[in-house]
Amino acid sequence: MAHVAKWKYGEVEEITELLTNNRVIGVVNVGGIPAPQMQQMRKKLHGKAFIRSSKNTLIQRAFDDAEKKVKGISGLKESIDGQTAIIATDMNPFKLFGQIKSSRTMAPARGGETAEHDISVKKGDTPFKPGPIVGELQKAGIPAAIQQGKVVIKKDKVIVPAGEKISREVAQMLTRLEIYPIELGMTLHAVYEDGSIFKPDVLDIDADEFVGKIKNASGNSFALALELGWVNSQTIQPLVMKAYRNAFVLALEQGIMTKDNVKHLISKAHSQMNALKNFSDKSQKENN
Repeated sequence: MAHVAKWKYGEVEEITELLTNNRVIGVVNVGGIPAPQMQQMRKKLHGKAFIRSSKNTLIQRAFDDAEKKVKGISGLKESIDGQTAIIATDMNPFKLFGQIKSSRTMAPARGGETAEHDISVKKGDTPFKPGPIVGELQKAGIPAAIQQGKVVIKKDKVIVPAGEKISREVAQMLTRLEIYPIELGMTLHAVYEDGSIFKPDVLDIDADEFVGKIKNASGNSFALALELGWVNSQTIQPLVMKAYRNAFVLALEQGIMTKDNVKHLISKAHSQMNALKNFSDKSQKENN
């Protein structure tokens, strides 16, 4: 039997405890993130979430052990890929996804990376003074020229299409133009909460738009409940008020006197009397 280092047992126990003592557990990929940026991301999540990196084999073992106490959590094993870390929090999965997404930062290209999206330059002035830089820009595929004593980019242009490699020459020039095309950050693969596993395609929503739709649906439901006279804790007060208004109007129309409408009925009778008097006076003048 192969010897297993004691520290590995301890590592698995610590991760298992993390998995079983937190309400929400996420699996994230932290590969390719330089130490300074990783430290910054940890700082942003401090007090909201705890991040624990380890070997994938140890994390998988910890999920198996945690399954004994937390049913369904071992399903996260399928999302372990690349350099993996566990993130533990009390935030709901949607908020966690948003926090991780907002923690991503843009960084300079070094050359050799694959462009995840079209990398382009925009028409306009550059910070450079006229000189050899124009040739260097052109060599990198950037349409540069000297106009009115300034180095300018003559038109918008895609320098590196999505899916293509960024050459070192282009990377250096993009950095000099302060264009940072590489997105760095954790990638959330899956989140476990209360027996359910959520993937990014479900979690990646516009929170403001989603809340707006809920508010709109709530308002429409409330209006429909009032229209149908559906009584519940939310509609009882406005329904009583609506019934009172309808009864009040009906009593006025039918001349049914109550303590609430007596003043209105007297005022109505007075107005009708004045109208009749004015009509009578007008008729008499016309007959004379």
